[in-house]
Amino acid sequence: MPLRDLLADGRIRPHRSSAREVADLLRVVDRDLADASVTQLSTDRRFATAYNAALLVATIILHAAGYRTASAGHHWATFHVLPEILGPAAQARADYLDSCRAKRNVSDYDRAGEISDRELDELMLEVRAFRQDVVAWLRSHHSALLPKVVF
Repeated sequence: MPLRDLLADGRIRPHRSSAREVADLLRVVDRDLADASVTQLSTDRRFATAYNAALLVATIILHAAGYRTASAGHHWATFHVLPEILGPAAQARADYLDSCRAKRNVSDYDRAGEISDRELDELMLEVRAFRQDVVAWLRSHHSALLPKVVF
């Protein structure tokens, strides 16, 4: 479903972001990545926390492009529009993050012990790379939204 259809459906609406909003979201991403590294937590909980960091990185992209989600299915919609905003090269990442969304849903709502350590490690690496890529994208395409100090 293209972005224009999601807008027409009311699933996405216009949004004006700011450097403060981006900085705040990056802080939450960094907190979640740190929390997901706490080995005393279950692998399922660590995965869910790393997934939340990925969702927030994708949210930064959506906000920077002038949109925000507005209804049920907002996780799916956020990942779904990434290739339209970033280009077709983002499709593989969007698909991967959407598969993580499905795994997180099972882990959070249906069954414990569904996430492997390998899956957690892969997601952690992906989120860290995604964060770096988004900071570079902001620098190139929306430099006014980039916080003065990128942490």
